[in-house]
Amino acid sequence: MARVELKNVTKRFGNVTAVDNVSLTIEDKEFMCILGPSGCGKTTTLRMIAGLETPTSGLIHIGDEVVNEMTPSERDIAMVFQFYALYPGMTVYENLAFPLKAQKLARKEIDRIVRETAERLNISQILERKPHQITAGQAQRVALGRAIVRKPRVYLLDEPLTNLDARLRAYMRVELKRLQREWEQTTIYVTHDQLEAIAMADRILIMDHGVLQQCDTPEGVYNRPANRFVAGFVGSPPMNFVDASLVEADGRLLADCGPFKTDLSEFRNIMGERRTSEVVLGVRPEDVKITRKSIEPDSFRVEVWVVEPIGDETIYDVAVGEIRLRALAVTPLGIQAGEEAWLTVDKDKLHVFDRRTHQTLV
Repeated sequence: MARVELKNVTKRFGNVTAVDNVSLTIEDKEFMCILGPSGCGKTTTLRMIAGLETPTSGLIHIGDEVVNEMTPSERDIAMVFQFYALYPGMTVYENLAFPLKAQKLARKEIDRIVRETAERLNISQILERKPHQITAGQAQRVALGRAIVRKPRVYLLDEPLTNLDARLRAYMRVELKRLQREWEQTTIYVTHDQLEAIAMADRILIMDHGVLQQCDTPEGVYNRPANRFVAGFVGSPPMNFVDASLVEADGRLLADCGPFKTDLSEFRNIMGERRTSEVVLGVRPEDVKITRKSIEPDSFRVEVWVVEPIGDETIYDVAVGEIRLRALAVTPLGIQAGEEAWLTVDKDKLHVFDRRTHQTLV
């Protein structure tokens, strides 16, 4: 059983709190991504699970054991680092065999495991080469292979794809997910790249300033963000945010954004429970429809500032008063920078946040 559990785990470095009272359960065979910006505490969390850092307080369980006092080798985990950490004086074969030799396995058994692993990772042809003689993609596979051969209880991966080019990174995302399904091993993967997390994870843990912001499926963090930070961090292009005040007019509940108003009457019951009038509206660019003419009662006029073609899609940077918004169109519209257009927001995809607490209201 390779279930990993953190209970009220905190890590301080002097007066700096790197991880703040995090509680989390990662189920057996689950692929969990820890996602967040630089300095959010994700790598520190991974290093505490690995035993490379000691929690200031709280407990870490792997399986049925509390591992706080165990060394990394006693925890039966394997870690892959961003910079691979291969032994430069050893061949690829020797790098793969090293952890097996430490387990004092027989030479024939070591050879069998190394060659089977190399075959699975498509690196059989480079076994006699040294790290400086192979590509970054191959080095990344060797580092993975060195973790795989040990068959540990938990795999820990710290931004292993960061140093690869975009094409190879996309390929390795697929390979890693496939391998994890084959391994059927608990995997904890740290990244700052939200595309990696959404593409690979069973669940995503999002952190900011050492605090757990949300832990949910990729679909959950994208469509039901817990707060404004999560909403803005996940998604590309990022979510639009507009400050608004709630006002009553003609029996309707309106969000007054200044240059335009949005009817929130259908959310009246939810908003009434929160007792706040200062809110932030959030809507993703793909949920904003841009047209040459007004098509809905709630459409509002904007000025197009920038047109960004991105393959088969186009991002429109627009302005309405002092407010800047982005709309994503999947079909050519022929609208040019400097022209006027109309925006319509999909009400079913609208998010409302408390401006003071940043928590999601709708």
